[in-house]
Amino acid sequence: MSDSKTLTTNFGTPVDDDQNSMNAGDPGPVLIQDVHLLEKLAHFDRERIPERVVHAKGAGAYGYFEVTNDVTQYTKAKFLSETGKRTELFIRFSTVGGEKGSADAERDPRGFAIKFYTEEGNYDLVGNNTPVFFIRDPLKFADFIHTQKRHPATNLKDPDMFWDFLSLTPESIHQVTILFSDRGTPRTYRNMNGYSSHTFKWYNDKGEHCWVNYQMETEQGIKNFTREEAACMKSEDPDHATRDLFETIVRGEYPAWKVYVQIMTPEQAREYRFDPFDITKVWFHSDFPLIPVGRIVLNRNPENYFADVEQAAFSPANFVPGIAASPDKMLQGRLFSYQDTHRHRLGPNYHLIPVNSAKACPTKNYQRDAFMRIDANGGGSPNYYPNSFGGPEPSPTAAEPPFEVSGKVARKPYTHPNDDFFQPGELYRRVMTDEDRDHLIGNIVDHLGGAQKRIQMRQTALFYKADPDYARRVTEGLGLDLKEVEKLAPMSHEDRARATAQEA
Repeated sequence: MSDSKTLTTNFGTPVDDDQNSMNAGDPGPVLIQDVHLLEKLAHFDRERIPERVVHAKGAGAYGYFEVTNDVTQYTKAKFLSETGKRTELFIRFSTVGGEKGSADAERDPRGFAIKFYTEEGNYDLVGNNTPVFFIRDPLKFADFIHTQKRHPATNLKDPDMFWDFLSLTPESIHQVTILFSDRGTPRTYRNMNGYSSHTFKWYNDKGEHCWVNYQMETEQGIKNFTREEAACMKSEDPDHATRDLFETIVRGEYPAWKVYVQIMTPEQAREYRFDPFDITKVWFHSDFPLIPVGRIVLNRNPENYFADVEQAAFSPANFVPGIAASPDKMLQGRLFSYQDTHRHRLGPNYHLIPVNSAKACPTKNYQRDAFMRIDANGGGSPNYYPNSFGGPEPSPTAAEPPFEVSGKVARKPYTHPNDDFFQPGELYRRVMTDEDRDHLIGNIVDHLGGAQKRIQMRQTALFYKADPDYARRVTEGLGLDLKEVEKLAPMSHEDRARATAQEA
């Protein structure tokens, strides 16, 4: 038996030499019977698991969530059941569109994914640092992400792809306005807020339900890079945000966020002027004020990046009793897509990887076998249900309260009467400062300027529909004709596409 300092194979066999392959004579060739060489090469060949399709580059840390305010009238979730209660968690921050080697300072939304290890199972809150998203139907998601990646011929980032899709997708204007403000380049992961973006259902012991949005407000203060500062940081330290999070925790300066929710009753949802399940819209705080819930603190770095951060797998389908999905169409698509992606990337038993496994409660089901089944695989217990051998039973008390749906099954365009331009217009007019607007225009002109003129015209027409001054300033920056933009603005996006196609 080898001691703890002896180098071994993966199966514990001591290794005599890790510098020289087993040869036939001098100098060789190498023998296939060198099992240490084969194991070492075979493992190396497989070290890189498939990269995440989105959110490829990220950083993460462990910490806790502490309840600070009573919300039991809204939800029966046990981890929210009493003030002062703490629940272990893991958070992964990330960029969205870039590859694993991309710079932390890229203009991009930032993922803000939280895994709560509750006594009723893991609850994942998978959000971003923005309260809205580019699209509201999951059927558009693959196409949207393709435009954020690389051109199929050149393998380069392509402004035409990027803006062509957005200019043909009017619902994106709200997120575009946020992304091209300085909020699109947060200074660190610690200096940004987090949002659920989606609407979720909370329900209590009485079976009463409400709709909820989450917001995590940084205690470190919001700090962003300007376009010029972000460009410098990308060259000076492409990993600056990853480094900052790790080193801050090492110093004992634990990052923290206050957690709030907005609550909407079913009656209010039916009457609200915006569709509460449209992820391209926000609920105005003046209509639904923030309600304090708790506090998040990150106080422990992972011991191994790959084991925890790279293998961490979050899914908005991971709920606990008291929390459920809403009719948000994008959320409905994500409920399937996230877990399906993890099974492809990490295997069907990814839930057994320690960072993903339930820590505060046992797991009992009839799933068996498949790649990387590293536990006892259920032993000799039944692998089917129903059975009469004492296997786990469903619990009716875990059911969520029902809600009504109606209508004909069909592929239908979005028909809610509220348009896509009012909220981004209000953001531009009433929320942004003069400096914010200056930076927004400069950032858009810098990026949109790389696209074809016809695409610039279409996109600027969307800005005009949000706010004429918004469009005027972009038009001036790009050297376009404002009168031509004004002509395009009232058209449908289909007619606008046809009109600009003639120019091409």
